[in-house]
Order: sequence, then C-alpha cells, then structure tokens
Amino acid sequence: MSKLSLRDLDVRGKRVLVRVDFNVPTETRDGKIVITDDNRIRESLPTINYLREQGAKTILMAHFGRPNGTPVEKYSLRPVGLALHDLIGHPVVFSHDCIGVDAEAVVTHLHDGDVALLENVRFYPGEEANDPTFAEALAKVGEGIYVNDAFGAAHRAHASTAGITKFSRQSAMGFLMEKELKYLQEELAHPAKPFLVILGGGKVSDKIGVIKALMEKADTILICGAMANTFLEAEGVHMGSSRVERDKLSLARELMELAKQKNVRLLLPIDLLGAEEIKPGAATRHSGRISHDYNIPDGWQAVDIGPLTIALFRSEIARAKTILWNGPPGIFEIQEFSAGTEAIAEALAEAGATTIIGGGDSVTAVKQAGLADKMTFISTGGGASLELIEGKELPGVAALTEKE
Repeated sequence: MSKLSLRDLDVRGKRVLVRVDFNVPTETRDGKIVITDDNRIRESLPTINYLREQGAKTILMAHFGRPNGTPVEKYSLRPVGLALHDLIGHPVVFSHDCIGVDAEAVVTHLHDGDVALLENVRFYPGEEANDPTFAEALAKVGEGIYVNDAFGAAHRAHASTAGITKFSRQSAMGFLMEKELKYLQEELAHPAKPFLVILGGGKVSDKIGVIKALMEKADTILICGAMANTFLEAEGVHMGSSRVERDKLSLARELMELAKQKNVRLLLPIDLLGAEEIKPGAATRHSGRISHDYNIPDGWQAVDIGPLTIALFRSEIARAKTILWNGPPGIFEIQEFSAGTEAIAEALAEAGATTIIGGGDSVTAVKQAGLADKMTFISTGGGASLELIEGKELPGVAALTEKE
C-alpha cells in the first residue's frame, strides 16, 4: 500500500490522535445505555494495544449517532469508554469535550501507555462540515501524529477523517484500516477464480455501481433479497405485493444484458418464500419454481429464497475460490424468514474459499448464526465497503500521508 502505516511511525512518548469507529448499537436497560454489539470496539484493539505497548499516549476520537452538531446526552461516548476499559484492562480517561481547554487539559496529564477518549466529535457542526477551524482544533489535542482506524467512516470527508490531516505532520492508517483495504481492495483486485459474488439487500439503485464494477471481475453473481424482486419483475414475473423498484425495471434489464456481454453468470432466485405479513408467525407459502404462471400472488410478498434456490446457491458456493457476500436474501431478523440467510452463512463456513463479508446486515447474519470465526474476513464498514468495492476513492484514505 502506498499510504503510511502505524508501523512506520515513531510514537514512543508522543500524543497520538486516533480516529476510531465506535458508532456501536446500543439500547437502554433500567435507565442505562448498554452496548449490544461491541465488535467495532474489539476491532480497534490491535491498534490501541500496539500504541500502548510502544509507549504512546493514545487519544481516541469517534462519532456516535446523529446528534446534528449539538451535545446530546444519549449520544455521549462515556459508555463506550467504560466498555473499552473492560476490554483493555486499563483505565480510559474520558474527556467531556473533544477540543479546547478541557480536552487539552486531559491529554496533558497522560503518561506513556495511557489511553484517553474524547467526547463525540459530532457534537460540533464543524465535524460533518469538514470545517478547517474545527479540524485544526482537533489536531491541536495531539502532537502532529494522526492515525485513521475508522474504516466505517472513511467514505466521509469529515473534519476528523480527512480535514485533520492538513494540520498533522504524519497521517497513517491503523491496523483495522490496513486489513480492510487488504481484503476489499487488494484481494478483490485479483481474486482467485472462480470468483462468486452474492448480493442481497433492498434496492437495485443502491448497488448499481457495485454490480457494474464487480462484473469486470466476477464469474458469477447471485442476486437475492428484495433487489431480486425488481430483476424478476423486469423479466415479467408477477411479484404480488413484494417490494419492487418499478422505476428501475429498465435498469435491471440493462444490467442483465451487460452480464451477458461480460460473460458473467447473473443468477436470480428460482423459488421464493412468500408471506402475508412481515411479522413473526405470519402465514407463509413457497412459490414453487418461479415462472410467469407460478409466482407471488397479490396480497403476498417475497420474504426469503426457497429450498430450490438454497440448493442452487449452495452448489455455486461449493465450487468458488473467492466469495464476496453483501446483503441477506431474506428478512432474517424474523426466524420464519431466515432459512435462506442461515443456509448461505453455513455454506460459506464450509467452503474451501476466501470468504469476504462486505459489511452491513451480512455481518449481523454471520454473527447471529455463530459462524463469524469461520469467515476469512468480515468488514466493519457498510457504505465504506460498498464504495471501495465500487472503485471509489475514500476521502479518509486519500488524505493519509503517502509513503516516500
């Protein structure tokens, strides 16, 4: 990689500003905010622990929720600081501000190996506006050394992800950022063949660029989830009350034609599970093999792939050498609609292939199935992973210092 890495920096005894992605899911229990998935915090530990071992004074900054540029108590990062303390077994000093006198006073008293967490950078409008004055104020908390380990926010040109580099002597990627780029950029640049892509999720329009970019490399693309409804409708299959982007039918036809031109096998579900309502316990029925005559009736909607499609997808997964999965094939949060998602996760776990889970709901599905440790790589970024796969330049990466 052409960007500086954390390994390239001399950090001993220095204050190092580290942008992390601590935007974790939470819920309130008995009046307290509880973190329900600490994966993003855990993924930052290699960088944090390395800095501690090297004798740096580590200063973490992150965003949390959408406070819209003003302090909001429920979006305070204090609970995250407490969780991090438990994970690293070392005190985490919390600063009630991310810039100014309070933040600078906190970091001034840090010793080598100490860790501090600044309050939510989105409490200031200058963060999302990438305001230079705010970026400079953030940089002042450190000593000119900046590390970006927040891949999930790297596609945003914000003050703490991009603007701050203009006021830092050295800007490097952390270990998580480095790993994300290795798998989503380098590994997918020349994937071992056959290269299989599984794309699910809600909208064709959300993944147009990704589909087109992957057609340059993939041997087979499996389309599933609600976005498959639009492709099926474009082929003349009645989808009942299923979610369909009717203004994107011509686009779906265009993509199917492009796949033929590129000699890429683009496969759609051959059977589906339909439901009368999207809720636990709803009445369900299998469509049988999808055709103009056998489809989803009015009043019903597709909620998962059926057993024939599961068998088809399993056979494709079994023969692939590189597999990228982004987007579930069904509404897996509801148990009755989760068979397809669970089957894909199980097939990937059994595959003798490089398996890359490209962020978002697919990550949740793999973890829910208890198979996360069976995957080669699981991305922490949703939008960032899609943009990187599409070939877009991520502002948070582009702003880092080039290696000489």
